[in-house]
Amino acid sequence: MFETVRRRARLALTIAVMALAPAAGRAETLADTLILAYRNSNLLDQNQAVLRAADEDAAAALASLRPVLNFVAQSGYNKSAQLDGFANSATLSAQVTILDFGRGRLGLDIARESVLATREALLSVEQDVLLQAVIAFMDVKAAEQNVEINRNSVRVIGEALRAAQDRFDLGEVTRTDVALAESRLAAARAGYAAAQGQLAVAREAYRAATGVYPGALSGAPRSPALPASLEEAKAIAQRNHPLIRQAERQVTIAELSVKLAEAQRMPTIDLGASVSSDLENDPTGQVGLSLNQTIYAGGAIASAARKAIAQRDAARSGLLQTSVQIAQQVGEAWANIAVTRAQLEAIDRQIEAALAAYEGTKEEAALGARTTLTC
Repeated sequence: MFETVRRRARLALTIAVMALAPAAGRAETLADTLILAYRNSNLLDQNQAVLRAADEDAAAALASLRPVLNFVAQSGYNKSAQLDGFANSATLSAQVTILDFGRGRLGLDIARESVLATREALLSVEQDVLLQAVIAFMDVKAAEQNVEINRNSVRVIGEALRAAQDRFDLGEVTRTDVALAESRLAAARAGYAAAQGQLAVAREAYRAATGVYPGALSGAPRSPALPASLEEAKAIAQRNHPLIRQAERQVTIAELSVKLAEAQRMPTIDLGASVSSDLENDPTGQVGLSLNQTIYAGGAIASAARKAIAQRDAARSGLLQTSVQIAQQVGEAWANIAVTRAQLEAIDRQIEAALAAYEGTKEEAALGARTTLTC
């Protein structure tokens, strides 16, 4: 069942990649970046293999509920009063557990819950991989814009230096004004070099997240709509976060393990049948029931039951702690979004004020009220 679902998901992803892969000469979008990250992530490949292994554990648990057939063929030389020569024999046997007081079914349920818990872990890894791709995309965009801003600063301040030098040659300013302009240009060039270094770092992070270096990136899409309130955001996270769902599965596994440990005290009844032949006489058959129960194991069974109870308590506490951590992370993210929006609004007002001051200074210079423009 899980193999079929995985194959269908892989086919759908392949079709999406072929449809959305960036064409030559087209700017890469954020969606292109996410596809590259999903397709090239070694971490995802690793966790998908872990999920496949968990699928096989479920298949093995299911097999334990089915009959087991064995065939044995033997050949050997015997020397006795009755026989002197080779003796050949063949035996076909079958055995099935008809009563184990739920141990086999509990084992299968534990294996299935383990598959579901592993799937939630894979979803969490997918979220992390895609988040890193988004961060890498935005960091490259920001670094490119920072490089462009610093390049423009070098150009503008270079022009200001030439203007200051011209005014110095005409005797309008002092050598100090020229030195100040030279100092500003040197600082602008240092900022430009630092911005180029930040872009190189961002490009490497992009390659680590997607497997390739970024080409021409398109603009970032509009941010998704947020829930109406912080409490609603926390409620959504509590319902949908894969780490919480994984912890819930682990609690279920621990509870089933307690039942399995308690069932170990009960006997097992097996039905067996076999057919044997020495290839010379008529075949002989046998059918019978066997009961197996441990009477004394030195306290191992009781110890295993106590251990399962302790692991169940630990899993329940782990679920509560995971819920607390996710709620904290949602609250922090909500606060960071609010702070960032406030900062953006303040920066917009700062830009407006700077533009107004620049236009006013320009007008004053044009009217003769100011003789020197400072940069």
